Amino acid sequence: MTQPHQFRRIVWPLAVAETVVWAAMFYSFPALLPAWEADLGWSKTELSGALTSALVISALLAPINGRLIDHGYGRHAFVGGAVLGATMLALLSQVTEPWQFYCVWIGIGIAMSSTLYEACFAMLTHSMGPGARRAITLVTLVAGFAGTVSFPSAHMLTEMIGWRGTVMVFAGAIMVIAVPLIWSACRFAEEQAETHALAASPSARQALSVFRSPAFWLLAIAFAAFSLDHVMMISHILPILADRGLHSETAVLAASMIGPMQVAGRLAMMAAERHVSMRLISIGSFVAIGLSAIALLGASAVPGLIIAFVIFQGAGAGVESIIKPVVTAELLGRRNFGVVSGMLAVAVVGGTAVAPTVSALVWEAGGYNLVIMTALTAAGVGVLALAAAWRTASPAAPNTDG
Repeated sequence: MTQPHQFRRIVWPLAVAETVVWAAMFYSFPALLPAWEADLGWSKTELSGALTSALVISALLAPINGRLIDHGYGRHAFVGGAVLGATMLALLSQVTEPWQFYCVWIGIGIAMSSTLYEACFAMLTHSMGPGARRAITLVTLVAGFAGTVSFPSAHMLTEMIGWRGTVMVFAGAIMVIAVPLIWSACRFAEEQAETHALAASPSARQALSVFRSPAFWLLAIAFAAFSLDHVMMISHILPILADRGLHSETAVLAASMIGPMQVAGRLAMMAAERHVSMRLISIGSFVAIGLSAIALLGASAVPGLIIAFVIFQGAGAGVESIIKPVVTAELLGRRNFGVVSGMLAVAVVGGTAVAPTVSALVWEAGGYNLVIMTALTAAGVGVLALAAAWRTASPAAPNTDG
């Protein structure tokens, strides 16, 4: 299959599908958090614990899904996850008790493990080999608008039909749009994998030999720290912005603009990558989210710094989502990429998983200024760990696919 056909049959459909599943499964939580708090009467901490539970389950299942992708079963896992996610969102519209809310989000967590970026990027790397970098970039350029789709649509639909009707609409979008696109794209991706994929190690023990690499553990720390920072901010973005003094509609607008800033960051990376090393680009993405926290700290006194927060947070997150699979392949190789990236996803999604609850607990202890300072500390840890990973990785790692 020629490259234009690859992008038409595999990459573009997955880009649209990822936009829908991210908007419906992940961004629906922060978008609907204020509505749930008002209608259900549960605290931010109680509600945030449900997303944490979902993301913990997603993290634990990531290596299993990676192994399935390495062995050619990605299509079934991907489609099954999307159908499960839609089903759970439909059930979410019926919850009245906290235990029901938690059970539904655990189900959504299972769905996330085989449908969000980690699984999608593993599928593209498995099927397209070295050409996956451009494909990953395009997927993230399109799916970077997931938050921009989710926040305004959730706000508008909640006013029209309530949050229960809103999650039903999101469930329908997954079934009608995402599921057919995923099935078709993954079928063509499997055909590509026959010529581009490196044979997976026959035993799990061989695949797990990456645990002996210091670079693996440093990348795990770096990516987990980034996720902790980003999701601490995003999962509580509307209350944080309200705490900075923004009106609710302005806060929704600011939150919605983080998605376009992710796309802007990725476009800037594409323009710069011929002149700047991947090492510098990756470290720069971590520095950007640190700067976003500093801007947000000052936004109470200088409201215009909200713009800087949106730019740096969005651009940093946008670039990091691309460099994560690229850096993993460069430092740890492409063989068994699905299971290796899945194991890293345990750390990545683990950081994401604890972030909403950490954010709520820190808020209870010291308000949102302390939340922002905690996120800033996480960004600093990530910068140090990522720089160390580049220094300790074997120079031959990118070429040792055997």
